[in-house]
Amino acid sequence: MKKSERANIVKKLLDKKYPQTPIPLDHKDNFSLLVAVLLSAQCTDERVNQITPKLFAKASTPESMNKLTRDQIYKIIKPCGLGPQKSKAIKNLSNILVNKFNSKIPNNFNDLESLPGVGHKTASVVMSQGFGIPAFAVDTHIHRLAQRWGLTNGKNVKKTEEDLKKLFPESSWNKLHLQIIFWGREYCQARECYGIKCDICKTCYPNRTKPFIHKKP
Repeated sequence: MKKSERANIVKKLLDKKYPQTPIPLDHKDNFSLLVAVLLSAQCTDERVNQITPKLFAKASTPESMNKLTRDQIYKIIKPCGLGPQKSKAIKNLSNILVNKFNSKIPNNFNDLESLPGVGHKTASVVMSQGFGIPAFAVDTHIHRLAQRWGLTNGKNVKKTEEDLKKLFPESSWNKLHLQIIFWGREYCQARECYGIKCDICKTCYPNRTKPFIHKKP
């Protein structure tokens, strides 16, 4: 089976299962989305959604967040993990947004990725889900699934993003990113499917009998 054929199978099954793709991180604007995505690193969306209401009750804008101390931010976000790094990043990016970007979230990759704690994946989520600009946010979970489904050679996250962008139409990127995440959580978990149990894995590789060995990102 060709890679393009597997891509068609993936898209067909995902569109059927997830015709609607609500953003799993609760937010009310692009600033709260940016902070929520930053907090989600090595943390579940559920935990982030428990923490952000407390944080945004204290500060919901770059100006008000910039007035908090790092310690005040840290005490609230500590349950998300990586608290020292994340609280420093939130404090510093808020300061930069106020002083350099007139408290507005930039709508381009260069400026977004210049902010503390904002990598390419975080910037991609904000560009796609916040601004509606086509982007394919690839994290380690999508990287793993793309390997299992034979959509990439698995060299690294950057290469996986390039491969997926070639396989799927640009108009589908923003939705597909979320569809893959939803499917991975529900059907193709790291320690349950192993690349041999879910419908996508079985359809793309019907003869696979042994657990798939992933390449590290």
